[in-house]
Amino acid sequence: MSNKELARKTEVERVLDHRITQKEAANKLGVTERQFRRILQRYRQEGDGGLVSRKRGKPSNRRTGAEIRDTVKEFIEAPIMKGFGPTLMAEKLEMKKGICLSKETLRRMMIEADVWKAKTKKKEEPHFSRPRRKGRGELVQIDGSDHAWLEERGPKATLLVFVDDATSEILAAEFVPEECFFSYGELCKRYFKEHGLPKSLYSDRFSVFRDNHKDNLSYEPITQFQRALSVLDIELICATSPQAKGRVERANETLQDRLIKEMRLLGISDFEQANQYLPAFILDYNRRFAVMPASDVDFHRPLDETQDLDFLFSIHDFRKITQTLQIHYAGKTYQIVTRHPAYYYAKQEVLISCDSAGLISAWFDGNLLSLHEIDKRPKQGAVVSPKSVHAKPLPPAYNHPWRTYGKKINGKPVLNSLSTE
Repeated sequence: MSNKELARKTEVERVLDHRITQKEAANKLGVTERQFRRILQRYRQEGDGGLVSRKRGKPSNRRTGAEIRDTVKEFIEAPIMKGFGPTLMAEKLEMKKGICLSKETLRRMMIEADVWKAKTKKKEEPHFSRPRRKGRGELVQIDGSDHAWLEERGPKATLLVFVDDATSEILAAEFVPEECFFSYGELCKRYFKEHGLPKSLYSDRFSVFRDNHKDNLSYEPITQFQRALSVLDIELICATSPQAKGRVERANETLQDRLIKEMRLLGISDFEQANQYLPAFILDYNRRFAVMPASDVDFHRPLDETQDLDFLFSIHDFRKITQTLQIHYAGKTYQIVTRHPAYYYAKQEVLISCDSAGLISAWFDGNLLSLHEIDKRPKQGAVVSPKSVHAKPLPPAYNHPWRTYGKKINGKPVLNSLSTE
């Protein structure tokens, strides 16, 4: 007998001993008086067996039919559905087969089919969640996730994701070969044009966002990304732990589960197709997981059309012009082509910008200078050691002193024409 049935027996015996009334016993067991009289009658007729549930050992009336169970088993065991979790599996089962089952029912069937393992809940140190920002665009969390997004169908890549803190909405995302300044710059430019300028960005302490080697420096160094955001009046906040920017980390976890499997079902095998599919996936993701903000105020500011984003998100550096109006940058020499006299530019500092394509530009007092790259003269050939296996020593000249060295006539050395008297 179960604990519930033992509790019923206790109350039934107390009623038979006239210690409590049927109404009091019914209230204690949480049933009606009529139901309690049925329980009492069965106990009088059958004893303890009358209190045992008659459904024990019998299949449930709500049990899924055998035909449906076979269809579901075939579906969840298909190789293309490998790795799907119960929630996503239930969605795809309803979408493709028209069978609507709860995720817990499907979880149990997946465990029985040995395609899913029950997870034991681990004790984790609690991380108290930070309250969401009130409005959309007030704080946008950004991160890059390096993962095998195409599984064995392609190489690994990095997915850059921008998630709004107030709504958990994905505002921008793109697959890139690596996480670098130019890849973040390209995604920022597209995001700013579509949504506007956010109030602040929240990132980790990756070298693109923050200079982590500033010991023994009297000033605070800034990165190229910080410089670009400061011009646009966007605050950059760097988190000290992954939990601090948990919204984008949680989004990455969901994307590594759902996005990979969606691309597998669609047969996407390269990142050009993946980037074309991303907008449709993000639209569905936001419909499912985005929440309403606490405030209707959108903190995005409109982008100034006169702002040159391509120039802002290029690498900026400074160089001094030589007396001959030349600029040395990245191992190359550039000649300034101008009609101004040499003293106008000589020893002046110019701004050098380098875009993602490697194009170099020079700016002086806000004006673009005309540059011409100078081809460097080739260096002399390297001297090969005579001990090298590839060295081929040349024979000495016909009049070289070595040819007559040590030759003597009547005990006296023979002098050649090159010897001095």
